[in-house]
Amino acid sequence: MDLRHIRSFIAVYEEGSINRAATRLHCAQPSLSLQLRNLEESLSVELFERHARGAR
Repeated sequence: MDLRHIRSFIAVYEEGSINRAATRLHCAQPSLSLQLRNLEESLSVELFERHARGAR
């Protein structure tokens, strides 16, 4: 886990959407999804419930 993962988590939390968070962070949505998946795996916990209309 590094600062990039934490920034990604906060952006998704604040935006409520991985796509909007990716736009805010100026990165591709698949890249951000991978960062979140890696963070979840390193912590052994699901941080967000992913839905068609966003993440909670």
